[in-house]
Amino acid sequence: MTLREMIDRVYSLIEEVNPDSDYLTDDVDYREKICYVTDQINHELARIKRIAAQDTTKVKENDEVNLYKEYKEFYRLKSISGVKYELFENIVTFKEDGEATIRYYKYPKKIDKETDWGTYTFENSMDVLEIMPFGIAADLLKSDVSSQYGRIYEQRYQQALQMLDIKSNEGSVTIVGGINV
Repeated sequence: MTLREMIDRVYSLIEEVNPDSDYLTDDVDYREKICYVTDQINHELARIKRIAAQDTTKVKENDEVNLYKEYKEFYRLKSISGVKYELFENIVTFKEDGEATIRYYKYPKKIDKETDWGTYTFENSMDVLEIMPFGIAADLLKSDVSSQYGRIYEQRYQQALQMLDIKSNEGSVTIVGGINV
């Protein structure tokens, strides 16, 4: 889904859409806030239902990598395989030469006023994209005290968050016969 499609959904939801406008709405306040609110909800949802990423790179013994600097959108490390290493928070020190496969979770690409609505594509899963418009609508309307729509969309968003399947495709271990300690 593109950013344009998401914004169209949000404006349609809050009944502020104008398909003839380049900005999809005539409301200047919404037009000014839409990118920042969408970015904030996009990042919030990426922390709940993570976006997986992977990189394979050649490393040398004693190479030290700050994962936050190396991977601009780095959120949290999942695993490193292929070589021996030591990990301290977000700093990896490789203990041998070789090829390291780094699996991690990342934040989505930033959305701001300069983002091209037609080419920006969300990286989130479809279940996340289906609830995102409610969170965006809630934030857009939260300062509108004359209507309850902001609160209604916030409740709908919170309900949808509770139903979001956050399990990842991770392996599991089954122990048969017990453990001797």
